[in-house]
Amino acid sequence: MEEKKFVKYKKDEFGVKEFIKKSLGKGKISGVELKYTPVGDRIILTTNKPGIIIGKRGERLKELTDILTKRFNLDNPHIDIQEIKHPEFDAQVVADDIALSLERLGSLKFKVIAYRTMERIIKAGAFGVEIRLGGKLPSERARSWRFAFGYLKKTGDTAKIVDKGSAVAKTIAGVIGVKVSILPPDRKIHDKIEISENLLKELKSRIIVESKDLKSKEKT
Repeated sequence: MEEKKFVKYKKDEFGVKEFIKKSLGKGKISGVELKYTPVGDRIILTTNKPGIIIGKRGERLKELTDILTKRFNLDNPHIDIQEIKHPEFDAQVVADDIALSLERLGSLKFKVIAYRTMERIIKAGAFGVEIRLGGKLPSERARSWRFAFGYLKKTGDTAKIVDKGSAVAKTIAGVIGVKVSILPPDRKIHDKIEISENLLKELKSRIIVESKDLKSKEKT
């Protein structure tokens, strides 16, 4: 009985998330989180465009709240907006941007779009980035392309700190899948070796001392 309730809960949660993403449009929302509290249902929307989501005087937000209440029978839903401060490090935002650019400019421009996006992320300070595109690019047969730079671990505990996102671009040539992986600069890498200025000075002084000792031994 508890398993059925859990499955229904997850199914309803997935329906709410998908409805919000489709109703707001591609590139508007990075993530949707649904929390059930004693005072009502709390919906957290992560976005880099809060003004578009809220609308003038909060009209769009109120309209979305009313639809969710009627369509999904949510109990006193309250929508919270969390603004993304650095959208270039959010993999879902980047994936949506690439998909929208492919739909607008066409699949022939896929290399330009991928390289420009990757360059922007690298300049922002990311440790690593990987962009994967799959589809008719631009040949008749479906192919996959990979664009990558920097450090991006794919296995072990370090892989968990990599932000990932995916999107779909519907172009004239066909459907193109977009997958993005980003390692932001604020993530802690356990196996990263950092060499400070003090350590460099100490190593240099040791090398000088050892070289002097070696020369003195050669003379004797």
